[in-house]
Amino acid sequence: MAAAAMSCWGVALGAAVGFPLLLLAAAPCIRRFVAGGRCESAARLDGKVAVITGANTGIGKETARELARRGARVIIACRDTAKGEAAASEIRAETGNPQVVVKKLDLADTKSIREFAASFLAEEKELHILINNAGVMLCPYSKTADGFEMHLGVNHLGHFLLTFLLLERLKQSAPARIVNVSSLGHHGGRIRFHDLNGEKSYNRGLAYCHSKLANVLFTRELARRLQGTKVTANALHPGSVNTELVRHSFAMTWLWRIFSFFLKTPWEGAQTSVYCAVAEELESVTGQYFSDCRPAYVSSWGRDDETAKKLWNVSCELLGIQWD
Repeated sequence: MAAAAMSCWGVALGAAVGFPLLLLAAAPCIRRFVAGGRCESAARLDGKVAVITGANTGIGKETARELARRGARVIIACRDTAKGEAAASEIRAETGNPQVVVKKLDLADTKSIREFAASFLAEEKELHILINNAGVMLCPYSKTADGFEMHLGVNHLGHFLLTFLLLERLKQSAPARIVNVSSLGHHGGRIRFHDLNGEKSYNRGLAYCHSKLANVLFTRELARRLQGTKVTANALHPGSVNTELVRHSFAMTWLWRIFSFFLKTPWEGAQTSVYCAVAEELESVTGQYFSDCRPAYVSSWGRDDETAKKLWNVSCELLGIQWD
């Protein structure tokens, strides 16, 4: 019995020591898998102008850094301009590119969106890349300045209006690209036309998914309408990234900290955004959805053209614009 007990203890001890060692040995492989695809394009962007929303932090900041490194004039469009200026200063110093500027943009306020667009159009004669990157996630129920549910208002309607206001400049600068940062979460989304603002029922996790589905549908319909203009529109899933996006959820914040090893870094999360913005092979590709720098599966709801058209029309009505 004693010998058997010692044998069991030996096995247990071996397992206790061996598993961490095995995990340690496998760590590089795990990290490579988590990191996902990388943008392999070496395309330069000298003379090109790019607008990136929410580029003061997270994957937006890393996207701005990479486009600046390639020579683009980068406009960081963000709500927190102090944080934006700090990010711009860091990027200018690191890349040696002085053409990184910050402009105020609050996607939760259509007045701010219109002011940003007016200022941009007055100062910039070209626009080659628009990356609709900013977003909110897991917000407690709240509304934007215009009365839209926060996820819908910021993630979808804010970028919808911004794209509308900047589209002619994109067309004039063609070939140009529009890149919409969506999420794998779009698979859990539905467009609830009877309750878009979540006033009848609200779940903040589902609200985020609904808004990400709206991004996919907006991209699909926008690409259809832009055929022949040399302006493309594509959407993407950046992956599960260790950023501030989950700050509205205490539980998710702690989970992100505990499992950070299994999350992409902001640089890794930015790779598909950069790929969609610069890859030569995507010059005429439009209306697609990418993840890890390659085409990815879109939910059946995200491929519903009738829902995409209806969402387009409803979005125009809510924003009081005519976009034919």
